Amino acid sequence: MNDKPAGRWSAEQQPPFADFMGMTITHVSPERVTAEMLVTDKLSNRNGVLHGGALMALADNLGGTAAVANLQAGQITATIESKTNFFTGIPVGETAHAECTPLHRGRTTTVWQTRVTRADGKLAALVTQTQLVMTKKS
Repeated sequence: MNDKPAGRWSAEQQPPFADFMGMTITHVSPERVTAEMLVTDKLSNRNGVLHGGALMALADNLGGTAAVANLQAGQITATIESKTNFFTGIPVGETAHAECTPLHRGRTTTVWQTRVTRADGKLAALVTQTQLVMTKKS
């Protein structure tokens, strides 16, 4: 269970949605976040591959995690833009592998790139997202 600490989420602690999707974070640092997610029938589309929305959710969660790993005390973040290029499907039964790295880390925005690959290493999708950095209101 991901019980929220009294204050804010840490980068290592994932929201319940990550558990719901079956995401497993395998590395967290300010420079890189990685994760894996088994492609199940419940996450598939009509063609028996990972649904595009599920893939985008995986990448969005990683971008948010990476942004949180770079926040200062009293800051929060939210996704304000996301773009996905799809290249190939990841079949049911395979594991999606994702790696998120920074493209820009500014004072008010951060930009992240997530590469999602399938078991054979082939690039399935490339996601670029922008996170807004805000001061948490009391």
